[in-house]
Amino acid sequence: MKDCDFKVVIPARYESQRFPGKPLADILGKPMLQRVYECALQSAASAVVIATDSPRIGMAAEAFGATVCMTRSDHESGTDRIGEVVEKMGWDDDAIVVNLQGDEPLTPAAIIDQVATDLFASEEAACATLCTRLDDAEQAEDPNIVKLVFDHDGYAMYFSRAAIPFRRDASSSTLAYFRHIGMYAYRASLLRQYSALPVSTLEQQEKLEQLRLLQNGYRIHVAEACCLPGPGVDTAEDLQVVISQIEAASR
Repeated sequence: MKDCDFKVVIPARYESQRFPGKPLADILGKPMLQRVYECALQSAASAVVIATDSPRIGMAAEAFGATVCMTRSDHESGTDRIGEVVEKMGWDDDAIVVNLQGDEPLTPAAIIDQVATDLFASEEAACATLCTRLDDAEQAEDPNIVKLVFDHDGYAMYFSRAAIPFRRDASSSTLAYFRHIGMYAYRASLLRQYSALPVSTLEQQEKLEQLRLLQNGYRIHVAEACCLPGPGVDTAEDLQVVISQIEAASR
């Protein structure tokens, strides 16, 4: 088997309802986006590209040495934005592209490599993602934590904000929940088609973008993550948590 060649794209928007300018937020002397970029550089990716519609972010990224692809401002999701990058960069349909969110500065390179390699090895899948066991029943009921179920071959059957599978027998101790880790690897051919796919009813109900793929007949392979990412940054409070963790790790 040939080696897995893959690219990483980091979508980054300046506008954010909860945290405007988030990608450029300072983390101990570096913008958060630079720290995410450095995570990607530690992986085996053959190319790392920052995708943005913001000239401010583009200039900041070029200043720390990143390759930048300027994209349109009307994309509804990061996946749509990455599709434009695939076209502009002229990547082949069979290229594997990892979507690394620009607000995940504590992402281990190992899981970037893992999700790309998993898709490479899963010929029937158009997309791959990761999960981890969730043993806390209270967290399983939390709608902010996405759960998933998958078949014996590792292909996703469903993602939900509800606790799935439902435990009809409350005394059962043999059933495990799995928490979704929102990192994806895509085949470039899917990214080229993604914007044209009909928005699914399941996607609208659950507010989960990956359900568009399942309802349109695409297969998503799931693997348990070899290690877990640190916390992401949605708010200024989250940023302080990340800063504290980096400071603690450097002592």
